[in-house]
Amino acid sequence: MSTSVNRQFVLASRPEGEPSPANFRLVEQPLPEVGDGQVLVRHHYLSLDPYMRGRMSEGKSYADPQPLDQVMIGGTVGEVVASKNDHFKVGDHVVGMGGWQEYLLVGADQRGVLQKVDTTHVPLSAYLGAVGMPGVTAWYGLVKVIAPKAGETVVVSAASGAVGGVVGQLAKVRGARAVGIAGGADKCRYVVEELGFDGCIDYKQHADARSLAKALREHCPDGIDGYFENVGGMVLDAVMLRANAFSRIAMCGMIAGYNGQPIPMAAPQLILVNRMRIEGFIVSEHMQVWPEALKELGTLVAQGKLKYRESIAQGLESAPEAFIGLLKGRNFGKQLVKLV
Repeated sequence: MSTSVNRQFVLASRPEGEPSPANFRLVEQPLPEVGDGQVLVRHHYLSLDPYMRGRMSEGKSYADPQPLDQVMIGGTVGEVVASKNDHFKVGDHVVGMGGWQEYLLVGADQRGVLQKVDTTHVPLSAYLGAVGMPGVTAWYGLVKVIAPKAGETVVVSAASGAVGGVVGQLAKVRGARAVGIAGGADKCRYVVEELGFDGCIDYKQHADARSLAKALREHCPDGIDGYFENVGGMVLDAVMLRANAFSRIAMCGMIAGYNGQPIPMAAPQLILVNRMRIEGFIVSEHMQVWPEALKELGTLVAQGKLKYRESIAQGLESAPEAFIGLLKGRNFGKQLVKLV
């Protein structure tokens, strides 16, 4: 091996409000020797995702907080560069939760930490996006929570992102109408022209929920039957005003409140008036659906029927700024860090 050092980002301090580069510390560790049953992976890509913001805080959440002075959590794809394990050979492509670092040593006892992936028809990076955790998140919320019928209207916030873009395309496969909400004309154009949504609304053109609800009325003349929620705040309030009786909301993320600000709801009585079903979910709690979801997602990507876009930051040192940008919506599509 050409290098003997593994560079890692650890969580140096917990953010107060918005995260800053000072919350992260870049450290170097000697590359470990590979012992019996062990596998050494060189990461090619690191995934950056909004859930990481929640893990950085100590508050109550669905998962334990990221420990201080430990490698930041994160999904990774890479290549086996050394192996003393019968299940993995040098050159195998793998996906795992390797964290913000260039290498990962996996012990013989850590079953299921690495999954081999086939890159013949699906690019390696897609296993962190459309054919990975974001794709399965989209699949679960759409198929299991919203469960759209043909002809129904599904609205998706953060529609150009790694999760939202897949939701709309899966809705179209099922014969539903898909309407996106995204930030900026470029993202909206992409959602309609590239991803094939029926329409997309630029939330930056609307000062309040009433204005956004008016735009939703134009794009969804028959009301809204399903809503995939990634943001909360004003966008949720606007959707509630256009929701049909017996509509379903899949609560995936509330990025409007990730830095600790409150997220009041303007008209919760509409949940009752419209007999709405609102369900929050965490995709890692539904491992039983992953094989079914990944099979559909992988097939659609391999056939060129599921489109996605990637924002790629270069080098491990770019991860903190890229992550902060992701939380501000600066990314376009799936945010990755290229490590090789």
